[in-house]
Amino acid sequence: MPISRRVVLERLATETDADSRETMTVEALAAGLDTDERTVEAHLQRLADCELARIHASGRVRVTITGEEILELGADEVVIVDRPTTDTER
Repeated sequence: MPISRRVVLERLATETDADSRETMTVEALAAGLDTDERTVEAHLQRLADCELARIHASGRVRVTITGEEILELGADEVVIVDRPTTDTER
């Protein structure tokens, strides 16, 4: 069964903390979701593109404050978040 990006974000928010910058490995996140690392990495990259997750150079990951705030909205439907643009993209 495919896993949604929202489920990855929810688990990441449960297991990490933006304020304390507590991180986890992709391997541990994938194991907790009972899915493969490649799928989790793809979702994490998209979440990071929208500044909802942070991927550190060490490979460890965490939710961002923005990611926590999106989840706190409690939206039952899809939430669309565009990735930030730079001045050269406008």
